[in-house]
Amino acid sequence: MTPNPRLAARYAKSILDLAIERGQLDKVYADMVYLRDLCRASRDLVNVLRSPVIKTDKKRSILDKILEGKVSPLTTIFTHLLTAKEREAWLPEIAAAFVEQYKTHEGIQTVKLTTAVALGQDVRQAIIDKVKTDRQVPKIELNAEVDPALIGGFVLEIGDELIDASVAYDLAKIRQQFRRNDFIYKIR
Repeated sequence: MTPNPRLAARYAKSILDLAIERGQLDKVYADMVYLRDLCRASRDLVNVLRSPVIKTDKKRSILDKILEGKVSPLTTIFTHLLTAKEREAWLPEIAAAFVEQYKTHEGIQTVKLTTAVALGQDVRQAIIDKVKTDRQVPKIELNAEVDPALIGGFVLEIGDELIDASVAYDLAKIRQQFRRNDFIYKIR
């Protein structure tokens, strides 16, 4: 099955607009994050949703059992709509598209920070404050990861921009400079 971002965006926009209209935006956002993460974690669930062999009413029943008591009634109705329209196969993409549209609607900028060691809360907050000031963005969502291969420093991804201030990057640049320099070959 090939991805269909236009379909996912349309359905995500419809549930976003309905959630805003009913004053349930934050609850539906939490539901969609849950659905997105559930689909990422369970390949079996995604395979069931995309299976042409399993009947639509069975898929609806499976979704109802999985989501019972975990999502809002509005999200449950939305999943029923998807199964009625036979669009349940697109649920992972729709949930991911909703999360992105929510962030755009709320003015949230996602920033990914990778460091060699785990950072304390004060350093994380200082980075958030610096990005807010420099980018003039009111809300930042910081996703922090640890990668010991960086040796030291950090890698910061803001939208399409990558800031690599890691020791591993500096060492790789130095290695390239030594390989390009003629004087090294003359010494050998």
